[in-house]
Amino acid sequence: MRRLWNEHPNLLSWLALAIGMVIIVIFAARDVGFEPGQWAAVIAATIALAGLCVWIISWEDSSSQESVAGKEQDAASE
Repeated sequence: MRRLWNEHPNLLSWLALAIGMVIIVIFAARDVGFEPGQWAAVIAATIALAGLCVWIISWEDSSSQESVAGKEQDAASE
């Protein structure tokens, strides 16, 4: 499991966030009276939103890793 996390952290983050968000949406909208097609659309949109959130969060990880690597290179060159 650790190897999978190290190789695909964004994919596993997306999975975990999507599962949590879908559970919350189902719980919050259980009495709304959606038809099966509407439920499918809401769940699909929720999963896509979770992916978008993880993708945006990964921007911060990438930029912070690049800045740390740049600082290490600057320190090594001095």
